[in-house]
Amino acid sequence: MKSRFAGLSCTVAILALITACAAPATAPENPAPGLAEPPVDTAPLTLPGDLNGMTWQEVATQANGQTVNWWMWGGSDIINSWVNGWVKEQLADRYNITLNQVPVAGPTEFINQVLGEKEAGNDDEGSVDIMWINGENFRTMREANLLYGPWAEAAPTSDFIDWTSGSIAYDFGYPVAGYELPYGSAQFVMGYNSALVATPPDSIAALIAWIKANPGQFTYPAPPDFTGSVFVRHLCYHAAGDYTAFLGDFDAGLFAAQFPACWDLLNEIEPYLWREGETYPETVSALQELFANGEIAFEMSYDIGGVQSFIESGRYPETARTFVFDEGTIANTNYIAIAYNSPHKAAALVTANFLCSLPAQLNAAAHHNWTTPLDLSRAPAAWQAAFEALPRGEAILAPEVLSTHRLPELQSPWLIAIEEGWTAHVLQQ
Repeated sequence: MKSRFAGLSCTVAILALITACAAPATAPENPAPGLAEPPVDTAPLTLPGDLNGMTWQEVATQANGQTVNWWMWGGSDIINSWVNGWVKEQLADRYNITLNQVPVAGPTEFINQVLGEKEAGNDDEGSVDIMWINGENFRTMREANLLYGPWAEAAPTSDFIDWTSGSIAYDFGYPVAGYELPYGSAQFVMGYNSALVATPPDSIAALIAWIKANPGQFTYPAPPDFTGSVFVRHLCYHAAGDYTAFLGDFDAGLFAAQFPACWDLLNEIEPYLWREGETYPETVSALQELFANGEIAFEMSYDIGGVQSFIESGRYPETARTFVFDEGTIANTNYIAIAYNSPHKAAALVTANFLCSLPAQLNAAAHHNWTTPLDLSRAPAAWQAAFEALPRGEAILAPEVLSTHRLPELQSPWLIAIEEGWTAHVLQQ
């Protein structure tokens, strides 16, 4: 029976546990010290609840001494070290806010937590303050009235966000409407070892041919892992021939007619996958371990700087590189949202704003090759220059390559149907 692969070797599992328990590394100082931060407007803000009518300075005063519980994906040691190092220190020094990271394997954990509290009548003392979120998870929480808002356009960082951009104002086709603040930009890239694969496949068709010619050297995470899910969508875009038909509202008839070709393609390559497709890595982290150990020739991620970060940390070989397909790869924006029953809404607002601010975005870019969603043309010239001066490693594709190879995400009902279809027609076959 085929399965989602959950286990690693004993050695790898022990190393992962040691890494998770180790003290976080200290993040670098601000790569452009001395930059003057833009002034904050002193006008009263339009916010829900008790914060309505306060100025931003008054919100920050109320946040003084509060604790913020940030429920976020914890699968990256590099990002975790930044959160528990530089970010935590900055929030304490600037606002006397204590940041508590709550690492989760996936967003269902905080969705279920907030939903369970709502069903129990806990509308004021929730355990989740802010969340790293996007896509179907945002839509689920928004439609279940689990989020605080609208607030995002009142945050000072909003001055540097282009809310007219469809990729910002719509989260996987669903209106943001002020309920989340853009935190990062993501685009799917494939990673490979250039010492072993001299010329990577330049298209989905070429990748399929490579997989068949090199059995056992390729795999992908099992959906609903977000990386495995987006890889499957690429193959479905290819199998359908014209993905633009899926960009609107979910159409059950169109799905039933078009997606069997996708399942056929995925089943066609399955015998050529790692372990003959009898098992799949359960998470992108497990996939990265296989690549780092040399068991497979390719990895994949929404993080354009992830391979470079792993090279710099010694986890990946210096010959690792990334590429995108000629036909493009799927891109999206991720956000920070606030739980409707956060007991620390002032501190949640201040923390969310800081995470998306010019200083934090610049430091994140320096620390883990983060891609900012901010419209830097709106930022002061000195800040624009600081971002432009950041070094880019050889494994990071040029911005113009990425921007000219962006494909849109589908609305979340399509994603759910694709993930369920993969389980029914590929995993269980």
